[in-house]
Amino acid sequence: MIKYSIVIVEDHTLLSQAIAGMVNTFDKFKVLYTCKNGQELIDKFSESPRNIPDIVLMDINMPIMNGIETTEWITKKHPIVNVVALSVEDEENTILKMLRVGAKGYLLKDVEKTILEHALIEIMDVGFYHSKNVASLLVKSLSGKGNGGPQFKENELIFMKLACTEFTYKEIADKMFLSPKTIDGYRDALFDKLGIRNRVGLAVYAIKNKIYTP
Repeated sequence: MIKYSIVIVEDHTLLSQAIAGMVNTFDKFKVLYTCKNGQELIDKFSESPRNIPDIVLMDINMPIMNGIETTEWITKKHPIVNVVALSVEDEENTILKMLRVGAKGYLLKDVEKTILEHALIEIMDVGFYHSKNVASLLVKSLSGKGNGGPQFKENELIFMKLACTEFTYKEIADKMFLSPKTIDGYRDALFDKLGIRNRVGLAVYAIKNKIYTP
């Protein structure tokens, strides 16, 4: 069976190795090599045509040359290469930037193995893969809707809904599989974004705007 080639661009070595190990278990895919940043990838592309893969799994935040800059370069210099973002970043602006510079898909690093494999197959068969959340974001962006009010990350919305319950912040952290410090960061960011001072104000906002339904 012919296998499609994958390159992983990820600055955390252990994570890069874990992703490579996972991809190599897929029937239709094999990992050619891994890179720690965009500049390293460009250097590999320049060495030999054999180093140019079918798909690049691209991290966003990397030293020297980040994922957005690298994706833009690939789109211009090697448009036949399919770039798929694989990141912890769930900020809407970051997702849209990646798609605008040419990424054919956007996945979060906690994606299930089966979904990652399905996404890679879709990329090769159809030319793109968008999850429901990304597809909804694209529709909203193209229609111009949702630009007037605050924009929320997916985890901020989840936190907001849980903050409307009787769970303590520590219990919310446990339910979201995040650290209490990260939860505190979501809380403070939302307080600042919405101009409120306490959890009651957050709950009132969520209920008023139908983010949470009692």
